[in-house]
Amino acid sequence: MGFRVIKTAIAALTAIYTAFLIGVDNPLSAGLLAILGVETTRWRGINAVFARFMASIFGLLLASSLFEFIGFYIWVLAVYILLAYPLLARTGLKDGIITGSVIVFHLFARGEVTLHAIVTELELLVIGLGWATVFNLIYMPKESNALIALRNKTEEGFSEIFRHLAMHLRNPDLVWDGEEVLRTESAIEEGIEVSQRARENRLIPQDEPWQLYFQMRRQQLESIQLMMESVAFVSRHVPQAELIAVLFDRLTEDVKSEYYEGETERMLTELEKSFRSMPLPATRDEFETRSALFHLSRELRRYLAIASREKKRKSISAPAIIQ
Repeated sequence: MGFRVIKTAIAALTAIYTAFLIGVDNPLSAGLLAILGVETTRWRGINAVFARFMASIFGLLLASSLFEFIGFYIWVLAVYILLAYPLLARTGLKDGIITGSVIVFHLFARGEVTLHAIVTELELLVIGLGWATVFNLIYMPKESNALIALRNKTEEGFSEIFRHLAMHLRNPDLVWDGEEVLRTESAIEEGIEVSQRARENRLIPQDEPWQLYFQMRRQQLESIQLMMESVAFVSRHVPQAELIAVLFDRLTEDVKSEYYEGETERMLTELEKSFRSMPLPATRDEFETRSALFHLSRELRRYLAIASREKKRKSISAPAIIQ
C-alpha cells in the first residue's frame, strides 16, 4: 500500500506537469485522472484504465447531448446519472463511472459544448490515464518473499495440527483449543490473495504456481478439519489409535519436505490391511472408537491423494508439492 501511494503521487505530479507544459486547460484535472487510474497490479490497471477511458467517452457524448438539447441546469446532471450509471454497469464499464463523472462535471463547469472543450477533456483523459498506465506497467513489487513466508507459516501450522492430533489419539483426555487451525486458515487465504496479485502482475497471462499450491492447501485443510471431527469421537486409547498416531508423527515432518515420497500412503495401506485382520469390537464404545478411526484413515488417504494429484501437475519452476 505504501508503494502504491508513492506511485500515485508521482503519476499525479507527472500528469499535471505534462498538461501544464502542453498548455491544456485545467491541468490539475489530469492529476486527478491519474490518481483514479493507478492500481495495485498490472492487469487490473490495464483493465481499469480501459474501462475508465471508454466510460468517459460515453459520458462525454451523452452529457454533451443533454447539455446541448436541454441546457446547463444542475438538475440535468441528475438526469445524466440516471441514464449513464445503469448503462455503464450493464456494459461492464462500472469501474469508469467515477472517472466519467469527473469529465462530465468538468464540462458542465465550462458551461459550453464546443470542439475545443471536447478536445480539452480528451487531452486530460489521455494524459491522466496514460501516465497512470505507464506507472502501472513500469514496476510492481515482487510477492516472492511474502509467498514464501506464508508457505512456511502454512506448513508450520499443518505440522502443529498433526502433532496435536497424534497427542489426542494417545491421550483422549487432552484438551486442545485448535488455535493453530485458525492461524493456518488465515495464512492460506492470504496466500491465495497474494498469489492472485502476483498473477495479475504478469504481462503474459499464465497459471500462477503459488495459486495452485495454496488452493491445494485449502483443500487439505478442509480434509484435516474432517479428521479432527473423527478424532474428537475417540474417547479411549486403543491400539489402532496408536498406529494412526504414528502416521501423524511422520506427517509433522513430511509436511515440511520438498517432495511427496508416498511413504506415508504406503504405511496407511498396510495399516488398513491390519485393521481388517483385527478381532471385531466387543463393546459399543470400542465399536464407536473403531468406526471413528476408520473414517479418520479414509480422510487421511484423501488428504494424501490431494498432494499426490497436485504434485503431478507442477512444473520444475513451481514450488515443490509436499505432503
